[in-house]
Amino acid sequence: MKCLLACTGLLIASTVLSAQLKPPSSPPATESATIAGKTITIHYNSPGVKGRAGHIFSKDGLISHDPHYPIWRAGANAATTLQTDANLDLGGLSVAPGAYTLFVDISDPDQWILIVSKDTGEWGLKYDSTKDLGKAKMTMTKPAETIENLKYSIDGTAGTLTLAWENHIATVPIAVH
Repeated sequence: MKCLLACTGLLIASTVLSAQLKPPSSPPATESATIAGKTITIHYNSPGVKGRAGHIFSKDGLISHDPHYPIWRAGANAATTLQTDANLDLGGLSVAPGAYTLFVDISDPDQWILIVSKDTGEWGLKYDSTKDLGKAKMTMTKPAETIENLKYSIDGTAGTLTLAWENHIATVPIAVH
């Protein structure tokens, strides 16, 4: 009987441990760059396409079920954050040093609009347009093949902030004042 209890306990402990070691379905990611000596960082969670190509951004797709659709949290889980040590020009929008939340208006699949919110610390789907710092038009292109995991990149040389996922690449100019 003691052996049965010990084996059962070990089985439960190993199950709990293995569940904790499983990577999250939308792992946290960070993109950071230094432009003119100033650091710009984006913290986000990176969802995967997982066989849903063509069914993520469509009007009846995955994101259309979010309560603020067509405003998208631009990542998964916790809200995507932008942290800057510099005064930025983000597609014509002036952004002072500090922390912000990023959203994207995807109502027009060929012309996304980046939304920079002054509200920070929210979980995922909370969006309040009265907290918007402003908006910037994004340039849209199509990748050669499906981009499996959402990826942000900041290119100081080219002066761009890019969000790429599924069959969309959205870019906005970024410069330090």
